[in-house]
Amino acid sequence: MDLSRKQSFDKVSIREICQQAGITTGAFYHHFRSKEDLLSRGFAPLDTYLEQALNGHQDDPPADRLWRLMTNYAEFLENLGWELVARYYQRRLDSPDDTSSMDSSRFTLRAMADCLGQAEAEGGLLPGWSAEWTADFLLRHFRGVVIDWTLHRGSYRLLARLEQDYTLFSQVFRTG
Repeated sequence: MDLSRKQSFDKVSIREICQQAGITTGAFYHHFRSKEDLLSRGFAPLDTYLEQALNGHQDDPPADRLWRLMTNYAEFLENLGWELVARYYQRRLDSPDDTSSMDSSRFTLRAMADCLGQAEAEGGLLPGWSAEWTADFLLRHFRGVVIDWTLHRGSYRLLARLEQDYTLFSQVFRTG
């Protein structure tokens, strides 16, 4: 993934990937059928990244934890770059049977639901909308913003756009 930040994903060769990773091409092909299969691993590192970002903040107020999740989510994706993120989504759309990115047991969705569950218990969500539904809604929305960011070729700061939306949502959910 580091290589694709320096040059287009299409221009990165499997040989370069193997050299960077310190493995043989045979080892690469043992785990992957093609370079595009790397994209199937997609955002697995995102969950680990977000889990580390929240580590030590379990007792923070739910709004602060949601903010931390969102800012680190945006930072992770911006560091990948719009082109690689776009390729990932293209790969996902080409593989409709792969639902791993929408797995409800993933850390990102669980952490959002936990934050919102606490907010709900404290009366901070609109009545009638569960923490799970709200977490799914926010994640769907953020995913849509990420796709918009890729369509605009990363021409705006992802975090700034998510921050605007988060501010709006936090005001809407507080007024309930």
